[in-house]
Amino acid sequence: MSPRFIVTGTDTGIGKTVISAGLISMLGGVYWKPIQSGLDDETDSQIVKRLSRLPADRVLPEAWRLTAALSPHRAAELDGVEIDADRLQPPKTERPLIIEGAGGLMVPVNRKTLYLDLFARWDAAVVLCARTGLGTINHTLLSIEALRHRSIPLIGVVFIGDEMPDTQRTIADMARVRILGRLPRLHPLTHDTLTAAMQASFDPADFMETKL
Repeated sequence: MSPRFIVTGTDTGIGKTVISAGLISMLGGVYWKPIQSGLDDETDSQIVKRLSRLPADRVLPEAWRLTAALSPHRAAELDGVEIDADRLQPPKTERPLIIEGAGGLMVPVNRKTLYLDLFARWDAAVVLCARTGLGTINHTLLSIEALRHRSIPLIGVVFIGDEMPDTQRTIADMARVRILGRLPRLHPLTHDTLTAAMQASFDPADFMETKL
């Protein structure tokens, strides 16, 4: 089976979708967003298609599409449905599969299941996305602790934002975690600027070696 990667974050709005778009291009992968909450604006899958410029079949359809831009458990309730977490299984592909979560690790899928529970069930390693700004040390260390408590393989941390050398070094040292690279905020954010930034900041080989 081809490798699977879960792209998750320390919070919502980190930049997981942008990193996912960069990774499927860099690794020759396939993208899957299990649950999309919020349909009024461009969805995460549509953003990935636009930024990666890959064929439509490399962005797999979501298992659930929910109307409100809320936590999946609540968005599902407002739509009058309940997400069956036991039936959420990563699709099989011949290419590396990049799975994007929603928000952080403790986001509820339904009233009984967290995303962290799903990650523990799936045979996949995690890429943890973190801001470089104030508060990220606490959020990142807590997220790493939660992953290790469930024995979920952690490839490493991707930072997103301005260079903060001491913050990044503190997280690496205290958590004994590998830093995979840093993606600056891109203005404008396009296929070309993202491709160039990924090539400058990341080594594809680093994503193929799992760390705990």
